[in-house]
Amino acid sequence: MKPNMQNMMKQAQRMQVEMARVQEELKDERVEASVGGGAVKVVMTGELSAESIAIDPAAIDPDDVAMLEDMIVAAVNEAIRQAQDVAARKMSTVTGGLGLPGGLF
Repeated sequence: MKPNMQNMMKQAQRMQVEMARVQEELKDERVEASVGGGAVKVVMTGELSAESIAIDPAAIDPDDVAMLEDMIVAAVNEAIRQAQDVAARKMSTVTGGLGLPGGLF
């Protein structure tokens, strides 16, 4: 039996509309990553945009700037991972777990 191209196109269009809706929702999603026992906190949007970075003044050691830099990098990377997880979960509801990349449609 041949696949019905018209039905496939309608399904693809519906998926595209749903993916656009999810991408809009991701603008309002926020994740927070914290490292060093809360010494550095990063808030990131679902669109992978850093919204804020908070540094506990006690974490600022002029003799060990490298450690603070490492904590900032770790917090940003963890926030990115969390935001990507949120996006992947939301997109999987649209794609039905097909593993399609978000930019496919």
